[in-house]
Amino acid sequence: MSEGRVALLDRLAVWRARLSRPARRFTLLPEPGCLGLPERGRWLVAGTHLVEGRLVQAPGTAPWDLPGAGAAQLADAHGFGWLDDLAGLGDRPARGLARDWTFRWIARFGRGRGPGWTPALAAHRLGRWMSHAALLAEAGERDQATLARAASQTLRFLERRWTSVCGPARIEALSAILRAGLVLEGMERHVTAAAVALGREAEAQVDAHGAVASRSPEELAELFAILAEAEAALVAAGRPVAEAHRAAIHRIVPVLRALRHSDGGLARFHGGGRTVAERVERALATAAVPAVPAEGAAMGFLRLSAGRTSVLVDAADPPAGPHAHASTLAFEMSSGRRPVVVSCGSGRAWGTEWHRAGRATPSHSTLAIEGFSSSRLGRSGEEMTERARVLSAHRQRGAAGTQLSLVHAGWAETHGLTHRRELLLAPDGRSLSGSETLAALTPAEKKRLDAVLKSARGQGICLALRFHLHADVRASLEPAGLGVGLTLASGERWTFRFEGAARLTLDPSVYLDRAHMLPRATKQIVLHAVLVGHEARIGWTLAKTEDTPLAIRDLDRDDPPATRP
Repeated sequence: MSEGRVALLDRLAVWRARLSRPARRFTLLPEPGCLGLPERGRWLVAGTHLVEGRLVQAPGTAPWDLPGAGAAQLADAHGFGWLDDLAGLGDRPARGLARDWTFRWIARFGRGRGPGWTPALAAHRLGRWMSHAALLAEAGERDQATLARAASQTLRFLERRWTSVCGPARIEALSAILRAGLVLEGMERHVTAAAVALGREAEAQVDAHGAVASRSPEELAELFAILAEAEAALVAAGRPVAEAHRAAIHRIVPVLRALRHSDGGLARFHGGGRTVAERVERALATAAVPAVPAEGAAMGFLRLSAGRTSVLVDAADPPAGPHAHASTLAFEMSSGRRPVVVSCGSGRAWGTEWHRAGRATPSHSTLAIEGFSSSRLGRSGEEMTERARVLSAHRQRGAAGTQLSLVHAGWAETHGLTHRRELLLAPDGRSLSGSETLAALTPAEKKRLDAVLKSARGQGICLALRFHLHADVRASLEPAGLGVGLTLASGERWTFRFEGAARLTLDPSVYLDRAHMLPRATKQIVLHAVLVGHEARIGWTLAKTEDTPLAIRDLDRDDPPATRP
């Protein structure tokens, strides 16, 4: 169906929703939920906005009126993403601004005008209104009536258009219909159908192993929170919860727990961030699911953990979609409450160029051939048309620790090369060792590699093995460039060493985190090598120094600690 026809059907649904009798009040104000980042709330109160990677001072300007804002930022504005952050800050100026912007939006766009009337944005907006209805209506009955009327019209719009969206947006739309129907006067009749449909969608979108198609840990966490909130709302109202709905939650929980580092933060892969929202924490803590770890790969990620150390590795083919990253075999590592080795993260919040750069292999802690990501974007610049295939991924336990052996063929077609990565975490978690092999294995691959080497005119193929460090890690080169010393904010000290024909450098990098207004400067350890034959090998070790104690008091923390499930 053409975009024009979709837009026409959306407008028709808005018109029909306006003809329906609206709700006049809430029968019950929902429990507050879905708190965002207080720091971002402070920026909004101060009139500071991020517009396509630039800081803009625009006091008094609503998010949908910012000059130069791109489509993604405007979508977030009309989806009320900012409301979570103002609620997360929660002081008087933030609450006042939240009400001001909400009722300004309703006055200007609430009758169906503007770009915010798509099913995905309407679902986002209605869900946030339900999460913060108590805040928005605290000024009096008039505000409550205005919000109830706008929310009921949005509910009716979604009831007609939720089938036009796919994936998590469909689940979010059904959850929003359900939650609003339970608390808005005269809207109860919409609940049963939404609850039944939600169960069907949960069963379809959460596979038998508790995974979602995007392989984004953050998207899985958000989907879990939406399903858990809908379940809680139904239970509180004495309504039945579809068995498929409950079963999907039970499948997600062990996977989600496996995808969290030792500090509770999520692995940052395929467009997802590290922060676990407060509502996800609350839902995990109250989930009536046994704390049984996921067996084998969790949504395509393999986990190592021992002592204070956790390691998560991307061990499956990249997913489809515009947010997939070329991160095959990349890993992240945390020690206690401190991230050590990371991915650069998603650059979506900073515009198209940052988004594209963050998806490339050099933005991840793994091996890359210069100029060639392991998976490559098509002409559109969004979808990956050449995706790395993971040939094998195995875990083995032994006296020396737990070892992962992984192989991908991301450069088999372009260079005739496969990448083998082996990671070994010591039983006490104080040492992580790695072995990287890039080689042509079959006669056909060797023939292809020989042709590439010939075209290089004796210069070989340049490789780089990267270890991106968290912005709070202090790193310094050792004398003669033979290693790197790392000091964590907790006081732990680690040392990086390597062996093989490589040159070590400590280069600038960035840490992209939506909790910060701008990209944070950090460092990356890089091992440079040149392949001139059919195989190149590099070994490396990241180990705690001997003077670092087994247990360490880590009380200082810039970010709020994550609640352990």
